[in-house]
Amino acid sequence: MQLVHTIEDLRTAMRPFNSPAFVPTMGNLHDGHLNLVRAAKPLGDVVVSSIFVNRLQFAPNEDFESYPRTLQADCDRLEQAGCDIVFAPLEKELYPVPQVFKVHPPGDIGDILEGHFRPGFFIGVCTVVMKLFQCVFSESKGPRYALFGKKDYQQQMVIKRMVQQYAMPITVIAGETQRASDNLALSSRNSYLSDANRAEAVQLSMALRSLARDALAAGEALPEKLHSLESRAMHALATRGWQPDYLTVRRRSDLQAPLASDAVAPGALVVLGAARLGSTRLIDNFEI
Repeated sequence: MQLVHTIEDLRTAMRPFNSPAFVPTMGNLHDGHLNLVRAAKPLGDVVVSSIFVNRLQFAPNEDFESYPRTLQADCDRLEQAGCDIVFAPLEKELYPVPQVFKVHPPGDIGDILEGHFRPGFFIGVCTVVMKLFQCVFSESKGPRYALFGKKDYQQQMVIKRMVQQYAMPITVIAGETQRASDNLALSSRNSYLSDANRAEAVQLSMALRSLARDALAAGEALPEKLHSLESRAMHALATRGWQPDYLTVRRRSDLQAPLASDAVAPGALVVLGAARLGSTRLIDNFEI
């Protein structure tokens, strides 16, 4: 496996290959990231992963400075998973001057849910992903693949739409969420949890599953019952000491509130949630 730190060295390393499969990450890797790398292996003739903690997607009060940087351990795990090239640039390499050109996703998908509670988050995500795509795929002549996990459900939808809108010759593939034995979604931020909070953290997935059952039971009456169902789910978490941002039922197609027809259509809905447990903010989702 080759580790490169500059765009020039990355492009040189990519030149012999025609069809890359790319897994972007912020490091502090877990098995969810590694499964994406394994899924990428049969897709192209080279597997590339990036490790970059992107300042643009962090608000001033968030954990940019404290986000775990574990480059050597990450590289060891990526090599074992079959990654061929790791691109780990310094901040001044990707942002040599202030990044004033930015990608702004449309409000109907960029300003709701995560975009509402983390203003500017998706601008930062789309801008860095666009730049990483330019770095990784510029030498490619064949099919190009980019893999993202479904745990960040809204994020992978935003990126898919960006790729479509810009007619980028890239196939975006969404990998299934990987979970611990107790059903907690794997996340780099799980390492922030105390032992007591780690035991409690599974309650988020349990609350979402309960909300999904209630949504299915509501049937065509779901749009009228939606607010009360969501409020009840959030209250149940709050009584356990959580600070929920949202627990909600949405359409898979566009993350808007469901219509009565969506409630009875197979595979139309997804439940999503974000809540803070202590100082750690967790997100999760289940497709219904």
